[in-house]
Amino acid sequence: MVGPPGSGKTMLARRLPTIMPALTVDEAIAVTRVHSVAGLLPSHVPLVDRRPFRAPHHSTSVAGLVGGGSSPRPGEVSLAHLGVLFLDEFPEFRLSALEALRQPLEDGEVTISRALTSVTYPARITLVAAMNPCPCGFRGDRERQCTCPGYRLQQYRSRLSGPLLDRIDLRLEVARVPPREHRLAGRGESSAAVRERVEGARRRQRARLGGEVTANAHMTAPQVRRLCRLDTAATALLDRAYDRLHLSARACDRVAKVAQTIADLEAAAGIAAVHVAEALSYRVERGQG
Repeated sequence: MVGPPGSGKTMLARRLPTIMPALTVDEAIAVTRVHSVAGLLPSHVPLVDRRPFRAPHHSTSVAGLVGGGSSPRPGEVSLAHLGVLFLDEFPEFRLSALEALRQPLEDGEVTISRALTSVTYPARITLVAAMNPCPCGFRGDRERQCTCPGYRLQQYRSRLSGPLLDRIDLRLEVARVPPREHRLAGRGESSAAVRERVEGARRRQRARLGGEVTANAHMTAPQVRRLCRLDTAATALLDRAYDRLHLSARACDRVAKVAQTIADLEAAAGIAAVHVAEALSYRVERGQG
């Protein structure tokens, strides 16, 4: 998420676990094992039954984020397994830590190798990363003027590499909302109602995936080709996007996964062009394309 200071990014991230499906017994056991190995399981808690939410500070080390140490221990990405890892001030994290995220985001696990041992921890996470639109925080703001020179803006954005951004499927700009607009907006949809829709989509996913994986995001490239049914117009739109937006093959697969999820949320029989268009809109920055 990109937004100015005070735009509610942290609040939005903390609400995300409340709309996710409840942990299954097997998932709860997997989460409990990681927390037990890390020494973070309270003696009075036999089983972690809620999806984790982890929000490490941007000063955390590589070992703290992805795991490591002389006696390898799980890092934040593993402690967030099957839950949410929230990284606020995303570009402020160490470059080595940011690049170390690429493996778990791609493979859903972290392997830590030492001279005498190699340990693999699970890391199937929902990553939520938030950043300001520029160093001063007011680029594009309706009320404050951005004071950042061009070179500072370039330095700020260049801390996030192309391969890392390629693994982030949804990119949203969150504007600062004045209190008076909050008051006029009224009550929105409840988390319970959203969760019910998400659970319906997950049931459709499990039926289609047949136990090979548990969610669209976990599909491999061959599974995307076999299981994501794009109609003719959707296929043509994705092909045009590949050429015009210079998408990588990985990005195209991720667009197909997001489009499939949008279709599942609508209980659609297949992936239409409108689903691909929405999925693409989450990857393309304003002014691109």
